[in-house]
Amino acid sequence: MAEAAAGLARRVRRAGLRRRLAAALLVAPLLVFLLIGFAAPIAVLLARGVQDTEVPRVLPRVTAALAAWDGRGLPDDRAFAALVEDMREARAAGTLAQAATRLNYDLNGFRTLMFSTARRLPAPGDDARAALLAADPAWGERATWAALRRAAGPLTDFYLLAAVDLRRDADNRIVPAPPEQAIFRDVLARTFGISLAVTLICLVAGYPVAALLASLPARLAAALLAFVLLPFWTSLLVRTAAWVVLLQREGVVNAALLGLGLVEAPLQMIFTRFAVVLAMAHILLPFMILPLYAVMRAIPPGLTRAAASLGAPPWRVFLRVTWPLSLPGVAAGSLMVFIQALGYYITPALLGGASDQMISWFIAFYASRTVNWGMAAALSVLLLAATAALFTVYARLAGEARVRIA
Repeated sequence: MAEAAAGLARRVRRAGLRRRLAAALLVAPLLVFLLIGFAAPIAVLLARGVQDTEVPRVLPRVTAALAAWDGRGLPDDRAFAALVEDMREARAAGTLAQAATRLNYDLNGFRTLMFSTARRLPAPGDDARAALLAADPAWGERATWAALRRAAGPLTDFYLLAAVDLRRDADNRIVPAPPEQAIFRDVLARTFGISLAVTLICLVAGYPVAALLASLPARLAAALLAFVLLPFWTSLLVRTAAWVVLLQREGVVNAALLGLGLVEAPLQMIFTRFAVVLAMAHILLPFMILPLYAVMRAIPPGLTRAAASLGAPPWRVFLRVTWPLSLPGVAAGSLMVFIQALGYYITPALLGGASDQMISWFIAFYASRTVNWGMAAALSVLLLAATAALFTVYARLAGEARVRIA
């Protein structure tokens, strides 16, 4: 009997293993597609935030010469001579702009310095130090050479520090960026502020709708739910453009206000924070309603009736029964809306002004206009880290809530 039981157990394990293997083989093509078409490109982009290869590739001699520089005073004559040789070859090869652009990110005016110096290089055998100092006094400043050394690569924290308005000085210490260059902390705070406002509006507007849908018969609730899902069937760009038509100075809203005599002149509603928050709340509202509806639908109606039969007024029934039981839906809906709002680009770009753009606008700006992939990747890492932190906090709070309920 024992041998028969052991044989049966082995056959069951083999059968289970075959089923798992078959399931894995069915899912494998999709996983490979996601890795190649989705995960790998994102990983390559994010890696650009810590890569720094332009300067060592274009200026290899001076990069090697500065590796032994202690950072005090100016480097020795070998570094000056190496820079002259590198600039002469880079100018002939047409690659000087790559290194100059990267160095200009770190020290403003470095691109001009590189090109003006490249036109006045000394002849082979001449004194490189004297020639560079004569070409531009900036070569006699320690900050200029420190910027060259910081760009030696292959890895760097330059872009990640810049994404939070920090930088390294000539002594390689992390210091705040100059006030005229420190913008990203404000941008991040603005992004979180707009996302929080949109989430609160969606919660206030979506909670009653979800409660109404949950209280209706299933067939009627399904019909009304179709109107909630209607925005999903319309392009995001079309919905945003519709708000442009509604909110512009000659738009429908201003025409109605003027016709009713409520205002004497058209209101400036477009290209404002108000327009951005309103349009984003309209677009993201279904993501709040659906989780709330799913949770509220599962609340036994007998609980609220029992509370009312025991003499509790409606507001107490809501605070003591409905609200606590709907909190999982509130948390899930708020998380979905907030995380999606963090990455919004089209709506703020079309409806907001210069002071209403969120961090995604700057990512697109660096990726498509200035082609600064390192800065675009660093800001993407910052946004991804914020999203991951929010999800981690939500998962921990949700786990604690399940433990308390259990």
